[in-house]
Amino acid sequence: MFVTRHSNVVDSALREKLWRLYRTAYLPTAEATVTHEMLDQEEFNEQISRDSNRVWVVWSDSLPVAMTLVSTDVRATRWLSDIYFEKHFPERYRAGQVHYIVWVVVDPAADAKGANVMLARQALTAEARDGALLVFDVPEVHQPGAKGGAAELLYRMAKLVGDVELVPLSTQRYFALDFANLPISDDRQDAPISELVRNT
Repeated sequence: MFVTRHSNVVDSALREKLWRLYRTAYLPTAEATVTHEMLDQEEFNEQISRDSNRVWVVWSDSLPVAMTLVSTDVRATRWLSDIYFEKHFPERYRAGQVHYIVWVVVDPAADAKGANVMLARQALTAEARDGALLVFDVPEVHQPGAKGGAAELLYRMAKLVGDVELVPLSTQRYFALDFANLPISDDRQDAPISELVRNT
């Protein structure tokens, strides 16, 4: 296995190989997670073609088996609030050190541990060299609690390349109000909203 680093990926054959890896590896997460975790192919191509994004790929012969994409410009992502980082980490934000792990994928048929370690050593060494505040988010399926899970795994891998601190930033929960096939009682249907709120 070996690792390559890319930005501005425009070669159609390489894009297609990377897309197949991404789709195969991410599909189980997309099926288990309420948020829009998996990009479509057009969004994927847009991400790997940006100059501000670093794409690291682990290869087994001519096949990609693991990949991560790190955005070095949070203003160019739709997933992070640049206003938040400008307020809470002003010096790091102004220095361009707030980076974001957009995804990490490993082919389920690959040697996950070996591929993850190779990927982590290469990508995290570059981030450590930049002094990055490397932000990442993890869906509940991979991070069921505040401790352990994917965050702990990434933290342990980051410690392989230098001193690092794991900083919890935020938690977001999703809920749904399901009105399917529920009868609406006549007495509550016409009640003022203030009365409904007071009675809950």
